[in-house]
Amino acid sequence: MSKTSDVVIIGGGLHGCSAALHLAMRGLSVTVLEKDHVARHASGMSAGGVRRLGRDLAEVPIAIRAAEYWHDIKALVDDDCGYRESRYLQLAENDADMARAEARVAQMQANGFTHEEVIDEPTLRSFEPNVASHCIGALHVDGDGAADPGRTTQAFRRRAEALGALVVEDAAVTSITREGESWRVLTSAGAFIGGALVNAAGAWGGKVATMLGEKAPVDPRAPMMQLTEPVPTCANAVFGALGDALSLKQMEDGAVMIGGGRLGQVLLHQNDVALEEEGLARSLATARRLFPILENAKVGRRWAGIEGYMPDDIPVISLGAAPGVVHSFGYSAHGFQLGPAAGEIVADLVINQATKYPIEALRIDRFS
Repeated sequence: MSKTSDVVIIGGGLHGCSAALHLAMRGLSVTVLEKDHVARHASGMSAGGVRRLGRDLAEVPIAIRAAEYWHDIKALVDDDCGYRESRYLQLAENDADMARAEARVAQMQANGFTHEEVIDEPTLRSFEPNVASHCIGALHVDGDGAADPGRTTQAFRRRAEALGALVVEDAAVTSITREGESWRVLTSAGAFIGGALVNAAGAWGGKVATMLGEKAPVDPRAPMMQLTEPVPTCANAVFGALGDALSLKQMEDGAVMIGGGRLGQVLLHQNDVALEEEGLARSLATARRLFPILENAKVGRRWAGIEGYMPDDIPVISLGAAPGVVHSFGYSAHGFQLGPAAGEIVADLVINQATKYPIEALRIDRFS
């Protein structure tokens, strides 16, 4: 017996659960299909950075809208999601880095965005005295921060369920067919029918797009993270680097989370990843170079999640070619902060086939 709802969402990560919440808030019945369990991959394994800083211009309006949600996230999902607002800085180690930061701010201001700024060395040290002595400034945004990715995804799920959404786990999609004015999605957990279909399948978003007759060259990758054992307070904000791959933040218990895009190996057919020792060592070395206080910090945990990257490193948020299809995937390891606003946009597209947010650059047919 098939389960019928207004909308079927494929993918139980943050973007699928956010779309479910926004659709349920507008009175639609929603079914979320997740092939594993909610937050199994990128949505539960990310660094949890909540940043407007350094985004592609195509993402900035969405990031600004998402920041409004994050600043009062408990009002949306009845959970603070472990969100800690502070500041976000990309460190400059030399004059070339500073020139890059200044060019970035000039570009942003030319496009009407004023939230990013260049700060000098004294200001940097007033924010964070533990930064390495050779750092000469930073690109900075006040009011960004970090949250707990797994907790956040589950909070969106719970709130959507409280409004009537159905979340079905262990429901791997095997076929999608058009039947009259509806979509029939066959899964390992049975058949589900919806008037609209949302592809929020993350690293598997390209596969789902292919089943719908569309092209989306998604590259599954495995960004690696590591967490030190607790150390004395050394980082009062979230840090990146203008000239290197780094994401660094200190947790409430004193442990320091280190990431930044070093990649493990994706074992897609095994639904798993393999860590790469060289990449982890390079991440740790970068963190220690920029925060010498971490020189003797021991790593307590390491992990990676499977994420979908697009060739241009910006997501697909788009109407599909077929009636009732909306895509939201390929966030290329920087979709966490966008989640609350991306779900709003998906709901706009499902209900109105349009949104007030500028998403032309994120159309799926840019790859056709």
